[in-house]
Amino acid sequence: MAKNTNNLSLASHGLKYKLKISFYLMSILPLLVCGYLVSNYILPRFGLSIDIALSLLISVIIAFFGFFVIKEVFDRVLSVTSEARLIAAGDYSRKLEIEGTVDEVGDLGESLNLLTQQIRSNMDELKGYGEKTTQINIEIQKRVMVLSSLLQISSVISQNTKLEDSLKLIVEKSRLLANSESAYLLFREEERGSFYMKEADGSDSADLMKIVISPKEALSRAFNLNKPVTIDSENTLEKETERTFFEKFRLKNSLALPVYLKGKIVAVLGVGNSQPQFKYKKEEMELLDIFAKQIAIAIENDTLLRRVEKLEIKDALTGLYNDIFIRSRLQEEIKRAIIYQRPCSFVLFDVDNFKSYQEDFGLLQAESELKKIASLMKNSVTEIDRVARVGDDEFALLLPEKNKRQALDMAESIRKKIEYSSNEETDPRKKVTVSAGISENPLDGVEAKELIAKAEELLKLAKANGKNRVSAF
Repeated sequence: MAKNTNNLSLASHGLKYKLKISFYLMSILPLLVCGYLVSNYILPRFGLSIDIALSLLISVIIAFFGFFVIKEVFDRVLSVTSEARLIAAGDYSRKLEIEGTVDEVGDLGESLNLLTQQIRSNMDELKGYGEKTTQINIEIQKRVMVLSSLLQISSVISQNTKLEDSLKLIVEKSRLLANSESAYLLFREEERGSFYMKEADGSDSADLMKIVISPKEALSRAFNLNKPVTIDSENTLEKETERTFFEKFRLKNSLALPVYLKGKIVAVLGVGNSQPQFKYKKEEMELLDIFAKQIAIAIENDTLLRRVEKLEIKDALTGLYNDIFIRSRLQEEIKRAIIYQRPCSFVLFDVDNFKSYQEDFGLLQAESELKKIASLMKNSVTEIDRVARVGDDEFALLLPEKNKRQALDMAESIRKKIEYSSNEETDPRKKVTVSAGISENPLDGVEAKELIAKAEELLKLAKANGKNRVSAF
């Protein structure tokens, strides 16, 4: 019996069957109306009025049932359409209620639910991939930033920048590692073995610059062990060492690596923070080691540059002797003059208003003028005299065997030649003049630094008295 009931139920049939039934039911109504008209106007004489009334009632019931079936079909189609529209808009939490329906609409609803479930699963999976991608991007950005920092540091070192500037840049870039609040660089004194702060960056950098670690302290011994010093949630030092570190650095976590030069520890580079439950990674230690090697390169490069500077005796722009040579040679000539009781003079020249000249006419024109002045000076001295460029716009004459009066005559001659060389210039700003100060051994001193200091004093006097003059007394 149950089987027959299910066969009679419309819910167990498809849309095609339901629409067919609806069409049949809806077509009965016009037929019954036609029958009514015939029976009402044509056959009233046969006494069929009760039958007519019954036929009308049955027609209405059948028509109502047909409309109900059609409404059910379209309501379910509209319900699926509405839910599908919401899902297409991005609301993947929707679910169609399709219990007890086995027609095409039910199949469509079930397929749509499966599709929505699959989309939700894919969205969750994509979300997981998105989080992983974000983390990977963060790591890539860190690596790019470190690589950029290394390239910047290498560029600075290759340009023979001052050691202090190179070290400051390296310490600043090191602080970017491992969420560091501070970065520091300790230099080791070779004689005493103590460490003193050379550079610091980040929070409390002013206090960090005051740090000095004596050889007797436990922290000094830890830095001299030729291995990294790590303090974090999983790595600790001896209580005394850790206590000393916290008192001096005020950092809860720290990673410090020795800087080697020719097999010896010359410095210690470190970073630190005060974050709870913090752990340094192997990658961070490797990156800090690269920065430590950059420091070693910078120190070695500075040492080599100093050696080269001592070996060089000529100025690259003018071809004259440089400041290092003239100071050394002046000291030798003073010693010789003292032994043989002979005079020795020193003249210091300075180009008047050279800074303004360079700003007005540019670097190339200024360098050309310096070369011209150098040539005039070189051609105005004897073979035993020495001419040097000792500053951007300063020149010096070393005059053995000449006293102050003779040196004054030579300096005045050079001053006039330089002044005359620019007389044809119509622009007053292009007229170049020089001022000079003269000192003599032993009248003004018996050491090179004393003669240089006296010449500088007299040069300032010449400048104060109106420039374009020589001051000797």
